[in-house]
Amino acid sequence: MPQSMEWEIPSEFQPKPEDFEFDLDRTLSGVLGLQATVPQDAFTAGTLGTERAGSAVLIRQDGLVLTIGYLITEAESIWLTSSLGGAVPGHVLGYDPETGLGLVQALGRLSIPPIEIGTKMRVGAGDHAILAAEGGRRHAVAATIVARQEFAGYWEYLLDRAIFTAPAHPFWGGAALIGSDGSLIGIGSLHVQHSNGRELRRDVNMVVPIDLLPPILDDLLTFGRPNRPARPWLGLYATEIEDSIVVAGLSERGPASKTGLKPGDRILAVRDEPISSLASFWRRVWASGPAGSEVVLQVVRDTETMKVRIPSADRTRLLKAPRLH
Repeated sequence: MPQSMEWEIPSEFQPKPEDFEFDLDRTLSGVLGLQATVPQDAFTAGTLGTERAGSAVLIRQDGLVLTIGYLITEAESIWLTSSLGGAVPGHVLGYDPETGLGLVQALGRLSIPPIEIGTKMRVGAGDHAILAAEGGRRHAVAATIVARQEFAGYWEYLLDRAIFTAPAHPFWGGAALIGSDGSLIGIGSLHVQHSNGRELRRDVNMVVPIDLLPPILDDLLTFGRPNRPARPWLGLYATEIEDSIVVAGLSERGPASKTGLKPGDRILAVRDEPISSLASFWRRVWASGPAGSEVVLQVVRDTETMKVRIPSADRTRLLKAPRLH
């Protein structure tokens, strides 16, 4: 989502320096702007666009920057900007489709302090935090964590304990979730609606927890991706409708599109294992084996029940590799 320095969060929702024991302005200066350009023929160009903008966080003084992966996937050029002035190019180091996190190396000097990774801080519902895009206090929201719970995405994505914050930030992509001690506790990913079952649905941000980064950090720096077998990818978009899992769409280049599946088909089971939610569906798919394994779905279309066999793929093989600078 493109950003403009002309906008600002209403003052009543901005964090106040007197509410924190750390130097608020110094910490917020570690949040960068990120602009990425993606080739027209990139696999993700049709869904994510070719011009992407959001935020990123400096996490090491040597210029290592953390952001949300969809901003930088297949990027051929990246620019990082600071609220203190100046811009430097960046280079994609790695992306993990399972967590959604991505790393960028700044190719110029950033005269700002990094934000410490807050892996020792326990975060739960009711805790106060700050969700900040580039631009200091004017672009930051004093937020409350409203839930830590499972999140399943229609694009073959699942987090066991995502962080949900309110009020929602209007420029959430790659934004820094900063804890009460000034450390980085998450990276902004989505704008969604949330309900705890006792109240009306409200707008919140879904944030990827920072504790997912340390286990994969060395691999991302070394290999550009986690050093583990890729999950089986179907190229299938699924959604929950009235307690059923329904095919919402198919990627044109995905293996599921070649099997006869159609939008509207209802998925009953993976092999003989019934599914009850979108999360259970993805878990059953991934339990079929690594990328390349056959995934067998039991599907209902109208009144007909049938088995669909999908030779899964490694999605990352369809993506353009980062350009060397």
